[in-house]
Amino acid sequence: MKIVCDKDIILKAINSVTKAVASKTTMPILEGILIQTNDNQIKFTTYDLEIGIEYIMECEVQEQGATVVNAIMFSEIIRRLPDSEIHITINENNLLVIECEGSLYKLATMNPEEFPELPKIDIENSIQMEQNSLKDMVRKTIFAVSTEENRPIFTGCLFEIKNNKLNVVAVDGFRLAWKSKYLENEVNDFSAVIPGRTLNEINKILTDSFDVIKIGVAKNQALFEMENCKIVTRLLDGEFLNYASVIPENWETRIRVDKNSLQNCFERVSLISASSIEKEKKYPVKVNVEIGKVTISCTNQTGDAKEEMFVETEGQNLEAGFNPKYFLDALRAIDDPEVFVDFGTSISPCIVRPTEENGDYIYMVLPIRMKE
Repeated sequence: MKIVCDKDIILKAINSVTKAVASKTTMPILEGILIQTNDNQIKFTTYDLEIGIEYIMECEVQEQGATVVNAIMFSEIIRRLPDSEIHITINENNLLVIECEGSLYKLATMNPEEFPELPKIDIENSIQMEQNSLKDMVRKTIFAVSTEENRPIFTGCLFEIKNNKLNVVAVDGFRLAWKSKYLENEVNDFSAVIPGRTLNEINKILTDSFDVIKIGVAKNQALFEMENCKIVTRLLDGEFLNYASVIPENWETRIRVDKNSLQNCFERVSLISASSIEKEKKYPVKVNVEIGKVTISCTNQTGDAKEEMFVETEGQNLEAGFNPKYFLDALRAIDDPEVFVDFGTSISPCIVRPTEENGDYIYMVLPIRMKE
């Protein structure tokens, strides 16, 4: 194998595929990156048996071949080389030789025939959309997936197609994030739960562009295809929450508030709430709504915090406790300048949503019982 390529092109490919390199494994081959040539193209593949990524790029191939090399070592060397042309060859001792200006590195290789094949997916249902749209949908929901492995179905996001609308939903038992978008092309109804880890890695590869990404789903696998990158992932098994049935339709108390002002208040109060003196304890913040005013406060052994804002209010006065992190995660994800915050009672879910008439984003968070 003998190839010549500019550093920035090969680095973009490597950065994309290293997201599927196995970190803890008894199979060294899974810590590798499979390098294969085909005419004037080179294909990089990584696969940790859960996520597999292929990236194809154009380059000057002087001699065809295939090999596997340790992905982290290979990527770190390429990253630190001068911004110039890189020559990569396999020598007579089966070492991968990397040359760039005055730099010369030789790496041990593994047998490419031992590298596991990515699953072949017989796509049953598929959609396509712009990359920036998918990136936005994942960004606004992924933070609400569960990190608890005892309920694996909630460690992923539900992708549900209903009446030509894509709903992406994440839930962890304390909060729920839901984002929707109508699709341009007619598609069949279907649903799949995609692991949160996969979506996090895909979001790092997606661009803020109108380039198309295709999402195909089979029985237990999903395929994400972009122009020169392909990502395969397993789907999560189980029954996802019937999310539509748990989102309250009515509210007793509503505030309309500047999103950034509310976010800043929660960030300041959370300095006291998440005090380092008692790291094992989590103190909720108290939200008190009165006519034309909302007060956010917290008291613990570190000190007191209190923020007052003058806002538009409707309905009854209310007092409830919340984990400030759950509010902040949602507010940071919302781009709108103003939001509605809808409350039921002090023990029923609270809804944060944009003020648009037909908003396509809902965030629900459960309150915490306050000690008297």
